[in-house]
Amino acid sequence: MSTAATPSRPTLSVIVPTYREAANVPRLFARLTVVLAGLPWEMIVVDDDSSDGTYDVAFDIARRDPRMRCLRRVNRGGLAGAVIEGWLSSSADYVAVIDGDLQHDESILPQMYAALEKGEANLVIGTRVADPSQPGGLSPMRQRLSDLGKWFFGLVAGVDVSDPMSGFFMTRREIVSRLAPKFSPDGFKILVDLVLTSRHELKVVEVPYVFRPRTAGESKLSPLVGLDFLGLVAHHASGGLLPTRFALFAMIGGVGILVHLAVLTMLIDGGLAHDFTKSQIVATVAAMASNFVLNNEITYRNRRYKGLGIVGGFLIFAALCGVGAVANVNVASVLYRSHSSWGLAGFAGGLIGVVWNYAASNAFVWRARRKS
Repeated sequence: MSTAATPSRPTLSVIVPTYREAANVPRLFARLTVVLAGLPWEMIVVDDDSSDGTYDVAFDIARRDPRMRCLRRVNRGGLAGAVIEGWLSSSADYVAVIDGDLQHDESILPQMYAALEKGEANLVIGTRVADPSQPGGLSPMRQRLSDLGKWFFGLVAGVDVSDPMSGFFMTRREIVSRLAPKFSPDGFKILVDLVLTSRHELKVVEVPYVFRPRTAGESKLSPLVGLDFLGLVAHHASGGLLPTRFALFAMIGGVGILVHLAVLTMLIDGGLAHDFTKSQIVATVAAMASNFVLNNEITYRNRRYKGLGIVGGFLIFAALCGVGAVANVNVASVLYRSHSSWGLAGFAGGLIGVVWNYAASNAFVWRARRKS
């Protein structure tokens, strides 16, 4: 590997958040060495303590080439938080964010860099486009998710961005450094947070590229990330009053209602059960289970239960939700008896239940704890 001399201070830091990307890190670094030849650059791997030793691979490269740096994060995780830490560790003029899975086309980085240096923009986004010859790239499901995200994002942001869910972009370091205290460290879509936090400060240029199929490692994303995206947008739409986690928790509660109704319909209308009370109990448990699984994987993914711990976590969650259900019913009943409309009483009871479940989940179910 080349050890060509580089300037003491790079003008471009390429931030690469990683988790289990040991096979891809050397390949990405080799590609950057080619496409960024002639530019003073560095690659900063921010690794969430990968079990496959991704950080060791990056440190090994760093010992031989000063253009590689690595931050190993212990007892914390999440893509957005990793990107923020990478930004704050840089002293370059410009910072880029690119995934470590090789699906982003690194060859457009010089074009993105030139747009910033010439003053044409202060945010350049790599916009994903589909390629029929590469069916493994942007799948129909991810394309639909991207289109829905663009529509909802446009309503809140008032900014025309073709691919707000892109994870490939470049901006000026001073912008993200100044706005960093306002960013949410949770979630996957840091670009959304950047645009919505900065509002109309950004001048955006988009550079299209073909989204590649993954060649190694494992995907960390799924359609459920759409909920994460919606939670972040809801947070900004409320002027920051609604915590991102609460928005996610409430939306997952809505999914739980749909699960409850679906199970109840299957049992009663499908003829699988004839006792409504028993069917209601089964549907309630199913809804609680779906809420627990989704919150464990999305809302509290940085604190999620694994293995047999999931059973204990679910039992605590179900018990606390039972308390929330009692509070819901009692508040709604009191309001209804005081001549409030059933709609207002029901809404107030439901709100009390959601707030209780969220607060109790934060304090007891998914409380912050160190990894064992």
